[in-house]
Amino acid sequence: MRLLRRRWKGGLVALALAVTVLMTPILAMAQEEAAPAAAEAAPAEVLNSGNTAWMLTSTVLVLFMTIPGLSLFYGGLVRTKNVLSVLMQCFAITAWATILWVVIAWSLAFDTTGMEGGVMNLNSFIGGTGQAFLSGIDAGTIWTGYGIPTTVFVTFQATFFIITPALICGAYAERMKFSAMLLFTTAWALLVYAPICHMAWSGPGALFWDWGVIDFAGGTVVHINAGIAALVTCLLLGKRVGYPERQMAPHSMVLTVVGAGMLWCGWFGFNAGSAVAADAFAGMAMLVTQVAAATATMTWLGVEWIKHGKPSALGAATGAVVGLVAITPASGAVGPIGALAIGFVASLLCFLASTTMKKKFGYDDSLDAFGVHGIGGIVGALLTGVFASTAFGGQKEIESIVTQVIIQAKGVGVTILWSGALSFIILKIIDMTIGLRVTAEEESQGLDLSLHGESGYNL
Repeated sequence: MRLLRRRWKGGLVALALAVTVLMTPILAMAQEEAAPAAAEAAPAEVLNSGNTAWMLTSTVLVLFMTIPGLSLFYGGLVRTKNVLSVLMQCFAITAWATILWVVIAWSLAFDTTGMEGGVMNLNSFIGGTGQAFLSGIDAGTIWTGYGIPTTVFVTFQATFFIITPALICGAYAERMKFSAMLLFTTAWALLVYAPICHMAWSGPGALFWDWGVIDFAGGTVVHINAGIAALVTCLLLGKRVGYPERQMAPHSMVLTVVGAGMLWCGWFGFNAGSAVAADAFAGMAMLVTQVAAATATMTWLGVEWIKHGKPSALGAATGAVVGLVAITPASGAVGPIGALAIGFVASLLCFLASTTMKKKFGYDDSLDAFGVHGIGGIVGALLTGVFASTAFGGQKEIESIVTQVIIQAKGVGVTILWSGALSFIILKIIDMTIGLRVTAEEESQGLDLSLHGESGYNL
């Protein structure tokens, strides 16, 4: 291990080469298959100031979810000696993911070259490189159909690109190297997030889009994607030293509850902002987001109260996040009845996943990233197929609920396989080069001092 640590530069090069090898043939094929289309004159888009104002606000709200919301939520859940390491991970991911997004990831996610509705080809899975470095986008470019500057939409989507790998931090908290975290984030964001985002949101010709998968704000793209990667990561890393024999209680529930409150407020930008307009869909998305979060909170507290005799602040904070996660794919499609049902069911199942299931299988998902985001995302995505129907007060004319649930399950299945397989490969490459995990001595000392030379609290 020490020899591998001394060869970290070689590891960086090795992973970069691996990413290049994986991406080059895909992008080359995409360019070859892209059929040249004659440019057609289109009417000039008119700027809609109301939509623009809402999307500017939503973008700030979603960024607020990562820094400081997620940072504090996760930071309070770890031990005192690791609080800064979690904050550093979220902060660094925010900065680095922004750069990746501008350089290439936006293009991989939203370049629609070669796409055709109803036709499955390589471009159904991943975009091209034609918009690398945001080529063709300037201050006057308008995002078609919504009347907002494309720069605003790019920034809004960047905040999703930021928070998704940051969610995975909850699975490897207190034991992953900072260098390994940056490498994993880089490869995972380009090879896992960008393709799933493209399949779901890039428009006609994209895999999930053509299937008819309903994912309004990121059930597959964000939560299932990150949750499955979180499970794979914690399994490959192994348990923290002393887990589960040694108690590893949160060092500050105050920080965690404050962070959860920030996440709750920021989530309105996440869900209602995904309407990309200040309209009725945004209004309903806001309402059902609030209802689902409230329902999941009270459900989790009720289960805790029955099982343990006391409701906890940790339960309240976790339950709220579960409700927010589960309603995300459904927020633009369901009504209040659906929000109540999704919040209730997701809270019950995530409680079982984060307690009984984790204990039974013995994996160390430090901050329940899989139990909350993976399970919550799956439940929400599947139940969207039920409660999006007008029969349950939803907003979609669905001919067959069974058929729509099957379509939702296909999207869930592809996301699980894609994220699980590629996350495993990426982590294995990193482990074989620079190593994933800090030494036992560094873990014992705490990542704040051993990796960053600082302490969260100087008393």
